[in-house]
Formats: sequence, structure tokens, C-alpha cells
Amino acid sequence: MSKKYILAVPNFSDGRRPEVIEAIAETIKNREGVKLVSCEPEYDFNRTVLTIIGEPAPLKEALLDMAAKSYDLIDMREQKGTHPRIGGQDTIPLFPLSNITLDECKELAEEIGKELFEKHQVPIFFSGQNARTENKKSISYIRQGQYEGLKELLDDTNHPDYESRRPDLSVDGKLDPKYGATIVSADMEGLTAYNVFLGTEDVSIAKSIAKAVRGPSGGFSTTRAVGIKFPEREGVVVSINMFDCASTPLYRAYELIKLEAQRYGVPVTGSELVGPVKLDYLLNNLNHYLGLQGLRKEQILEYHLMG
Repeated sequence: MSKKYILAVPNFSDGRRPEVIEAIAETIKNREGVKLVSCEPEYDFNRTVLTIIGEPAPLKEALLDMAAKSYDLIDMREQKGTHPRIGGQDTIPLFPLSNITLDECKELAEEIGKELFEKHQVPIFFSGQNARTENKKSISYIRQGQYEGLKELLDDTNHPDYESRRPDLSVDGKLDPKYGATIVSADMEGLTAYNVFLGTEDVSIAKSIAKAVRGPSGGFSTTRAVGIKFPEREGVVVSINMFDCASTPLYRAYELIKLEAQRYGVPVTGSELVGPVKLDYLLNNLNHYLGLQGLRKEQILEYHLMG
């Protein structure tokens, strides 16, 4: 019988302290049935994204231990960063990878959220397919105001948005001062993080282009984008979260950014993927740029090495 595998892409709110990042990542390593594929700290965002593949039972235990370590080492009263966040262990999203259904991932997400609350009394928001309301299907809705703004809102039980914004599991309907809250979810597809670099130091250009790319302001419905400056490198960045690279391939976002950049006389100097990506999401770009017809994964020799 084929083994079942789930993809988990949790992020925690520290990308600057190597000893903290290593301690949290260490909870995933050397476990039977679980593989830490990548650990991607982002200094400016001050968050780290882990990509993990695992069988359901050992993956669950690994994620519970990871979150416990994040709660221990990250204090949201002191944490600062440019990436939206509401908790030390900010998100735990699950996706079916092989021989497993979305419903099974949803059930596991429920178990993880409930056990984290029971063990740590950390407030839990369920999102994606586990969301209790339509609005909470979106992580960006849950994160509105970030830790500081959401904490202030929930401290006022008379606030008109209190009931709609409160955690799904909590002791008192508020954020924990130290832990914040954790968002647990299951969905069919995860996001692909994609950065496109521009040859200018004018961040307003990156922000204008990001507005043209992201769905809510007229761009692709399956993308969200921001224009930012990474202090550690030259130029500015259009940083994109792509939620469906089958419907909106990477090349389509890349070409739109090139087209928009021409208006400002600014070159696109390159791009990067943050973390692992599905093979299919690279092949559709190969098909497009080379005009290949009928390319199959089976034609790639390394594909046959995959278990």
C-alpha cells in the first residue's frame, strides 16, 4: 500500500536570530516519516518559512513540537518585522501531496489546532478549508491589523468587529500577549513565493507594479503582491504570493512585471523562488518559453528517481 504524504509550509515570526531559527527547525529533523525540505529565514520580514513533507502521524507530532518551541522562544511583545503576522508560530498550513485527500488534511489540521490550544492555551484561528466563516478562509483577513492591531481590537469586547475577528479557540477571546495566535489550515494548493527584482532604488515603482499584479487592485485573482526594498541587496523587489501556479503560471506574472516596468524605464534584473516549488510549475514555464508541445514529466530523467 502506498504511503500517504502531506506538505506543510509553516512559518514562525523570527528570521533574524540564528540560534532561535536553528532550535525551531531542529524539532523537525531526524524524525522517521518526516523530512525538512527547506528552512528559509527572511531577515527583513523577520520570519522563517519551513517546507516539510511527512506521513500524517509523525508529521503531526513534529508540527506540535515545532509550535511548542516557537511559543517558548518568540515573544510577540518584542517581535518586529515587515511581514504580516499575528503570532510566534504564525501559520501551520497543510496540503495533500501524495495518496491523501483534502478531507484527511482538514481532519489533521483540526487535530493540530485543538491540541495546540489544549496544551498551550494559545488562541487558534482555523483558515482555508477549515475556516468557520467565509471571511476566515483568507489568512490576510485574519491578519488584518497584525499582532498589534488585532490585539487592541480583541481587548475591546464592545468593538463592532469583535465577534467576527475573535479566535475560533481561545481562553478569553483575546490574543495571548506572548504567543499571539496561530492560524491552522488545510487547502488543496499552497502558495509559491516569487520575487522579481527591479533595477531601481525607487520603491514607489515596485509598489505601483505590485498594485497592477495583485488581484484586489485589478491584477491576477490568484496573486497578492507588495513592492519592497531588501536592505541586503541592490534594487527593489516586487514580492508575490502566488496561490495557483497552474491557472496563473510564473511566466505570466514575470511578463506582466516586465511590461509594467517598461513604463518607468526600469529593467527587470532577475527573479527568485523562495523555497521549493512543484515540478509542474516549472514545466509550464518551459513549455511557454520554448514552445514545447506534449512535454511530459516522464521525459525528465530525474523524475524516475522520485519515490
